[in-house]
Amino acid sequence: MSYDLAGKRAYVAGHKGMVGSAIVRRLESEGCTVLTSERSTDLREQSAVREWFADNQPDAVVVAAAKVGGIFANDTYPAEFLYDNLMIEANLIEAAYRNGVEKLLFLGSSCIYPKMAPQPIPEDALLTGPLEPTNEWYAVAKIAGIKLCQAYRKQYGVDFISAMPTNLYGPGDNFDLANSHVLPALIRKAHEAKEASADSIEIWGTGSPRREFLHVDDLADGAVFLLKKYSGEEHVNLGSGTDLPIIELAQMVCDVVGFDGSITKDTSKPDGTPRKLMSGDKIAAMGWKPKIELREGIADAYRAFLAGEGKQ
Repeated sequence: MSYDLAGKRAYVAGHKGMVGSAIVRRLESEGCTVLTSERSTDLREQSAVREWFADNQPDAVVVAAAKVGGIFANDTYPAEFLYDNLMIEANLIEAAYRNGVEKLLFLGSSCIYPKMAPQPIPEDALLTGPLEPTNEWYAVAKIAGIKLCQAYRKQYGVDFISAMPTNLYGPGDNFDLANSHVLPALIRKAHEAKEASADSIEIWGTGSPRREFLHVDDLADGAVFLLKKYSGEEHVNLGSGTDLPIIELAQMVCDVVGFDGSITKDTSKPDGTPRKLMSGDKIAAMGWKPKIELREGIADAYRAFLAGEGKQ
């Protein structure tokens, strides 16, 4: 089954974020009209979302809007991470159904999987064990989004699908050290250390946890691929298929940035999940794979940081 985006009205919720803006860029080559809503439309408010859908009548929807952040942000604002994300996804999915949307793609996160999931993580590992405590609030909200798409699909026969991206990075990222993810935080730390002629930068934890990273432009390409080619109840992993220890990531970032100092470890800080590599077998079997190598992608993200593209 295929879905032709040409001539359609495609709404990207969260278009000003790193993921949403990348999907907007990617959709521009599909011959569709890309719709966006201004920040004045509070996606947490049901009436505002219903009014926007009634006025704009999109044919396809990508749910890329979410409250996101790293370990510190998740641990500090658990109520906001759970409530805001539940409201955003529920309002968008319900409004899409009520207004006859033909295709909807809900984007989740790899943190939906159990802390000790098998590696690489297959899609059917969902709900097979306890979550990582440091981001369980966000994970529970994203799991609810998957289940909501499945429920609407089962009850109403709508073509609502879900994809689970791995750790993302690239232009438009959040480089704020207080609430960013690990890769943009490392880019900023290494840059500021280079500028200050510092002797070292510090990373959280032991540096041993392994993480997988996908450039946001690859994610956007994979998302559009699924919109066009996939129709099924089960969510689909979207990742790079490779991972590396955080300490090696830090060394690669320092090399790209041009910081030649040392890397110290604050072992009083949490490591998070020991490893989180997702299986990409399902989408690979459909004919899709990422194109951007990690070092090339980090260089692109650093260029974006220097240009002020993203939250500083």
